[in-house]
Amino acid sequence: MHPSQLSDISIAGDPLALADRAVPRGEHPGTLADLAAVAERLAAEPERWLPLLRFDPLTRWYTRLEAGPRHEAWLLSWLPGQGSGRHDHGASTGVFTVVQGVLTEYTGAPAGPAARAGRDAGRRLAPGRLRVAAPGTVHEVLNSELLPAASIHVYGPRLTEMNPHASLAGDRARTGTGAAFGVRDGARTRSAGAAAVPGRAAGAVGTC
Repeated sequence: MHPSQLSDISIAGDPLALADRAVPRGEHPGTLADLAAVAERLAAEPERWLPLLRFDPLTRWYTRLEAGPRHEAWLLSWLPGQGSGRHDHGASTGVFTVVQGVLTEYTGAPAGPAARAGRDAGRRLAPGRLRVAAPGTVHEVLNSELLPAASIHVYGPRLTEMNPHASLAGDRARTGTGAAFGVRDGARTRSAGAAAVPGRAAGAVGTC
């Protein structure tokens, strides 16, 4: 199966997804600046990721662009209304940049009356902006625009868990068929909502 045909139900550490694992080995970034440089380099190579880009109205879609011993890079797509759900990346540092469309990132406390009243508008991210999520940082990414969007995410060390939290954006995000994207119909969830995925630590439910 070509990497562009993979979705959240077939990757995220699935050892059978050989095509997704057989991606070019990139450099071996060890610092935040290195991770940011990888994100910027890949964003500047649309000929590499644009032919792979797909949009799925039913579930979150992403494919791995690059993998190394200490990092991995992913391409994600976002239709209007699709979001990541509120989550953290465990011990991994994440750097992401929008390469198409506009996304909104929410951080901080879960959405309450103030957020529903529109006072917690989030941070709109247009192409070219870099965002960083330190280990344990909780955030949520959402396409609240009318047009599709795409983004590139780089993690170091390679992502082994993605822990769901109560939503920041309320019911505005459509994360797919599970409580957090990467989980479908609870088929791979644990009691706390984290997934047990072959080849990954418990809690690995996807990527954002």
